[in-house]
Amino acid sequence: MSRAPSTLDQRTGERTRVDDETPVDPSATAAASRITVIKPASRIPRLDVGELWHYRELIWTLVWRDVAVRYKQTFLGIAWAILVPAFTALIYVIIFGKFANFPSGDTPYPSLVIAGVLPMQYFASALTLSSLSLLANLPLVTKVYFPRTLLPLAGVSVPLVDFVVGLPVLLALMWYYHTWPGGWEVMLAPLFIVLAVVTVLGIGLLLSAINVRFRDVRYMIPVFLQVLPLLSGVMFAVDQIPEKWQWILSLNPLTSVIAGWRWAILDASTPNPAQVAVSVGVAAALFIAGLAVFRSSESSFADTI
Repeated sequence: MSRAPSTLDQRTGERTRVDDETPVDPSATAAASRITVIKPASRIPRLDVGELWHYRELIWTLVWRDVAVRYKQTFLGIAWAILVPAFTALIYVIIFGKFANFPSGDTPYPSLVIAGVLPMQYFASALTLSSLSLLANLPLVTKVYFPRTLLPLAGVSVPLVDFVVGLPVLLALMWYYHTWPGGWEVMLAPLFIVLAVVTVLGIGLLLSAINVRFRDVRYMIPVFLQVLPLLSGVMFAVDQIPEKWQWILSLNPLTSVIAGWRWAILDASTPNPAQVAVSVGVAAALFIAGLAVFRSSESSFADTI
């Protein structure tokens, strides 16, 4: 049996026993005890927020990469985020405001249109990016482990930058026509954008999972987006059409997004609470369905893609 080491005190000539123990770094112990278990994704439609937070640096990297590449090697750069909605709104004002005379209620038509174009442009870009996100990041999907829901989530986050950059166009028209928010409802404006994010994330999860097996999605999306503005009230005030059509359009969550956004920002007509509730229910159903399909197919993405 080995003896414990000792030291000789030069002053007293006595030996002092030294315990053979070294200080332990608590962080090193915690790191050594951390175990990562990789197992098949649950088929239950559950969004693991804790895991997403653990990989938060990855999602910021994906978002920043897509934002940086979005207008790379373009002459006007980020200015396109202002020019695209402004030009689209100008066409709508000329065709649907002057010639077709679409109803706008008490809100000046240019302000009404640009307030509808901005959420619609966000939805269109987010739907395209999120639906094609798995194929666009094929090397990551096939070689690296991370929660695959990060890719559609990053796809719906990138166009928010364009949405914020395009807001000065709306603010300029609000200043010109004096259509400022009337009161506390302006505080609810972000909630309608959140409704748009939830809706497009649910559809993006669904279509991205389908797109892994069937590549028809990229051809279907442009056709869908061509008719969506007419079905969402971008060119007209929803409260000015017959009530039965208002209820039918409320099945499209983007209709309530646009109507509520106009009410909060432009002091336009108050949206029907019951119709908004229908839109929220449809958005929640789309999110749950999309997440369920995505989670049930997630384990086979690397093999199928």
